[in-house]
Amino acid sequence: MRNMTAAVVREQSGPFVVETVQLEDPREDEVLIRIAGVGMCHTDLVVRDQYFPTPLPAILGHEGSGIVEKVGSKVSKVEVGDHVVLTFASCGTCANCQQGLFGYCPDLYGRNFTGARPDGSSPCCDAHGNTLSAYFFAQSSFAQYAIATQRNVVKISRDVPLEIMGPLGCGIQTGAGAVMNALKPKAGSSIAVFGAGSVGLAAVMAARVVGCATIIAVDLNDDRLALAQQLGATHVINPGREDPVAAIQAAAGGEGVQFSLEATGLPKVARQAVDCLRLTGICGIIGVAPLGTEFSLDMNDILFGRTVRGIIEGDSVPDIFIPQLVELWRQGRFPFDKLIKFFPMSDIEKAVHASESGEVLKAVLRPGE
Repeated sequence: MRNMTAAVVREQSGPFVVETVQLEDPREDEVLIRIAGVGMCHTDLVVRDQYFPTPLPAILGHEGSGIVEKVGSKVSKVEVGDHVVLTFASCGTCANCQQGLFGYCPDLYGRNFTGARPDGSSPCCDAHGNTLSAYFFAQSSFAQYAIATQRNVVKISRDVPLEIMGPLGCGIQTGAGAVMNALKPKAGSSIAVFGAGSVGLAAVMAARVVGCATIIAVDLNDDRLALAQQLGATHVINPGREDPVAAIQAAAGGEGVQFSLEATGLPKVARQAVDCLRLTGICGIIGVAPLGTEFSLDMNDILFGRTVRGIIEGDSVPDIFIPQLVELWRQGRFPFDKLIKFFPMSDIEKAVHASESGEVLKAVLRPGE
């Protein structure tokens, strides 16, 4: 066991409090990582509020990056000293995982949201010996150190700034992968992205990478729309001032767009993301909503060839896709670092407020500060 500091949330909608906790050594198939940076994702806040009921008290955080400090006896994928990004967990043996569809593993919820290993254990307890949920996304990286599995660590080059790379493990790969891996628009295509947060802006950047000719960003925040234009949007729409469906259809030549992405988790917006499609258009749903959330459609919209599909983690094979995103960043074609603002772990509540208020697109915590 080792002592470390971690941000613990103990009650529904309660604060993250930095505490001293105790962490086990890695098991035979696990990896110990010293965290350099960890992104704050909307999902962390959704779980804090118990829309997804991960048992509390818990150490959350699932966009970690860091340096491998110790490996279990059966770990062959990485070694001590490697720089890694931590991503989501999957079983690796089911039919979907065998096809590279890791985001659709039937045990995705169990391996990412229960806060425990598959055997029900947790690698961490508080200073009084009480067990904490500390296997969130098989990492719980709001901490100085994290225990992960060799399946959900992705080795990256040592010559890139490690502390910014964590968000590639979830939010950034979700937006970028939705475009590049799932929708796969051809060069010259049209796409509308609803929600210009970090996930939506990652999608905007990816749309530019693949050569979309019409890239429309929709958001109520004018500052975010201005940034969307810097990152590749050809058109921006503020739905507080105009009907987004009509504006999108007009920007796309009157028929609507070939592709849309819903990145807000709001039912009203999801309907707009479908309504703005041309015939045979495809809408991808990537926004996180509370369990049980429903939205309605006109059945005839679907009858006439439109498609609505969910996309988890950008249909990513992380060991392949995350290094691709790192290389695009290195080339200056995917500047996701423009979304990031750093906070010391001790200021995690300031990071929460900045994220929830919209002041910051992607807060990244540095446990070493």
